[in-house]
Amino acid sequence: MNNWTAEDEKLVTLAKGARSRVNAKSSAALRDTTGRTYASAEVDKSFLSLSAVEITVAQAIASGAVGIEAIVICSEKELTARDRSIITNFAGPTSAIYLVDLQGQRIDSN
Repeated sequence: MNNWTAEDEKLVTLAKGARSRVNAKSSAALRDTTGRTYASAEVDKSFLSLSAVEITVAQAIASGAVGIEAIVICSEKELTARDRSIITNFAGPTSAIYLVDLQGQRIDSN
C-alpha cells in the first residue's frame, strides 16, 4: 500500500459513511479517472441483493465514468470473485483496490 494518498483516505471516509447510514455489512467508494467520487452500501433485502461494489460501479458508469483510479471496500469479509471481476472489467487490472475493516483500517490491497 505504498501509493496510499490523502485522496484514498477520503474514499475510506465516504465508504464508512455510506455503510453507517444504513447499518450495512459492507460499503464501497470509488474515484473515477476524472476525480469524481461515488459511494454506496450493500443492499440485502428479501427481494433485492446487490453488493456495494455492484452499486458503486453502476453509479459511476451511469454518471459517465470510463474508468476507476481507486476503489475502497469497507467490509468484514473478503472481496468476492464477482466483485473483483466487476472492478477489473470496468477499471482494468492496474486500478488500486483497497480493502479496509469496519473501522477504516487498511487490511489488503491489490
